Amino acid sequence: MSPRSDPFAAPDEPTRRREARQRSVELLYEAEMKSCELADVLAEQVAELDPFALELANGVAARRDELTARLAGLLAEGWTPQRLGICDRLIMLQGLFELERGDAPAAVVLNEAIELAHRLGATDRSGALTNGVLAAALDGR
Repeated sequence: MSPRSDPFAAPDEPTRRREARQRSVELLYEAEMKSCELADVLAEQVAELDPFALELANGVAARRDELTARLAGLLAEGWTPQRLGICDRLIMLQGLFELERGDAPAAVVLNEAIELAHRLGATDRSGALTNGVLAAALDGR
């Protein structure tokens, strides 16, 4: 039986990181919906969280104001981060954070953010919007 067909095998690294990115957005979303700090949400978790998910969520939470200001500068005139769907905004903030970290290729960060936006975004155009915003961030580096 190959590791891919074994349902109990550990996921490969790209899959693990993809799942961690989604879990990070879910944690940030929960904190926003509960109007509480991320630390409060993390304290309620019963299962051990992936270290990469924690790193992303904590990084976005710690730099939320700075990342939101950067996002505001990347949006088209008349748009604000607050006008975006919550998951769209959080995915873009996480994408900006991860691009600034620089430990993953930019193309991977963009692709993963776009895939998250397709799955969790507010509209069927969330992926395209996320692509445009994060691509603009790359151009402005």
